[in-house]
Amino acid sequence: MREFIAITKALADASRVRVLLALRPGELCVCQITELLGFAPSTVSKHLSILEQAGLVLSRKAERWVYYRLPEKPASACAGAALAWVQQSLEASPEAVRDARQMQKILKLDAKKISRRQCC
Repeated sequence: MREFIAITKALADASRVRVLLALRPGELCVCQITELLGFAPSTVSKHLSILEQAGLVLSRKAERWVYYRLPEKPASACAGAALAWVQQSLEASPEAVRDARQMQKILKLDAKKISRRQCC
C-alpha cells in the first residue's frame, strides 16, 4: 500500500504529470525540465525527487549534470500501470501538446546556456 500512496501523491501534482509526459520521447537534463516548467531549479528538483521516490523516473549523473528518464522496465507493476495510465489519458491533452512543442524549442538550445541563465 505504501508504494500505491507514493505513486498517487506523485501524480497528484500537474507539474509532475507534465514532467512524465515530457520524458516520453527520452532523457532530459534537469535544466531542460526547469526551462519547460518555468520554476526555480530547487522546486523542479523537489518534484523530480518525488517522482523518483515513487519509482516513476530514473536519474543518472554525468559530471555536474543530472538527467532523468522514464524507466524502460518499471520497478513494479503499479508504477508501470500508472505510467501507462498517464500516457494514455493525457498524451493528446492541450497541455501535453503545448509542452511537446515547447520541448522541441528547448531541445534546440544549448543546455549549458540554459543552465547558466537559470542559476545566475
